[in-house]
Amino acid sequence: MKIYMNKIQDWVDRLKKGHMLSVIGVFLLIIIILGILLYQKQVQARQVSEDTYNMAFYELVDYVENVETYLAKSLISTTPQHGAETLTSLWREANMAQTYLSRLPIESQELEKTQKFLNQVSDYSYSLSRKNIYDESLGEEDLKNLKELHDYSLELESILNQLSEDINSGRIKWGELTKKGNAAFAQQVSTESKDGFSNLEENFHEYSGLIYDGAFSEHLTNEEKKGLTGENIDEEKAKQVVTQLINQDKIKEISSLGLSENATIPSYTFSVQTNDDKNISVSISQKGGHVIYMNYDREVTSEIISQDDADNIGKNFLSKHGFENMKETYYLKQDGIMTINYAYNQDGVVMYPDLIKVKVALDNGEVLGIETTGYLNNHTIRDISKIKISKEDAKKTLNKKLNIESEGMAYIPTEWKTEILCYEFKGKVDNTEFLVYINAENGREEDILVIKDTPNGVLTM
Repeated sequence: MKIYMNKIQDWVDRLKKGHMLSVIGVFLLIIIILGILLYQKQVQARQVSEDTYNMAFYELVDYVENVETYLAKSLISTTPQHGAETLTSLWREANMAQTYLSRLPIESQELEKTQKFLNQVSDYSYSLSRKNIYDESLGEEDLKNLKELHDYSLELESILNQLSEDINSGRIKWGELTKKGNAAFAQQVSTESKDGFSNLEENFHEYSGLIYDGAFSEHLTNEEKKGLTGENIDEEKAKQVVTQLINQDKIKEISSLGLSENATIPSYTFSVQTNDDKNISVSISQKGGHVIYMNYDREVTSEIISQDDADNIGKNFLSKHGFENMKETYYLKQDGIMTINYAYNQDGVVMYPDLIKVKVALDNGEVLGIETTGYLNNHTIRDISKIKISKEDAKKTLNKKLNIESEGMAYIPTEWKTEILCYEFKGKVDNTEFLVYINAENGREEDILVIKDTPNGVLTM
């Protein structure tokens, strides 16, 4: 009997072992299948990625070729009308080239010159097209700049065509370039792939940039901040400025977040904890110790303070901290906070580039925020003697339907970070309110803004 029982047990054990082996086998098979599927997905993803980058690159090549073509056309155009059409097309093609350049997996610093070139082509062509619109022919300096840009476009086109051959031959691989930003994979990137686009910058001669009245003009990009006066201060001095700004009685603790040297305006940043455990962020410029921004994050639950009172509170706050002759322009009211835009006023002329925003709490009149970037970038004493046409002559250029309500003078900023002295006319056509700006030197209509009087404030569009 015992013998039979042992045989039965042995048979059961074998079944169990066989079943376990079957389970293990099935499990391994599932793992293998999943691995194959995952690999196939990765291959497909890489292919999609390669196709996407290839498309972006070849679109870039096409648009750069178009840029070169339109630059060539602009050099021989003789009529303002055709010149405006050509330059507008050039602006569009350069913008599209920038778009596709940004889609490539290349680190931005390696394409700095290329990006600057396309930016300047776009911006400069738009600037010149405005001349043509006013029936002005291009001057010798304009044509010289266009010739320089055309020469560089030929060079860029040639380099891109060489890169195209390297991509087609497999010497440059997009997949490897995407790895370059990861230190763990950096050594795996082939020399060809790694250096191909780096050499684009090196081979793209020494593109130094143009000097002209445009947003990407070299002299404007590198221009010193006009309103940033005084000597450099240390962190301790900046901390004292924060204390004066907020008021020592409100402060529980001030924590320094260090110096941001690479910011547009090098600055010290602080986090302030108030006695009621609220947080205030403050940035103070290294040069001169000017407040760049302050933001007090607290809830405002009621609205007691009037618009006029909030305006006076903002003006007094600015005056107390060294910002004199500021005139309120427009405002926005939201969540019990009024944000007021102030512009510098020089002898009755409003300097819109010198802008400061102040946030006033409508429950107790407390100043919750300030932002002075516009003022620090642009503030200076202007020459307001460049008036060549009279106010009456400027009025003659206005639409006859405009019912003028007020008139004055102002410096307005342009798209190219320059500024223009204008007559400012405020008026209505039917029920729509406008601001119209007429150039005080040549009588051109420079800008038209629509004034929106909303429940939350007065805005311009």
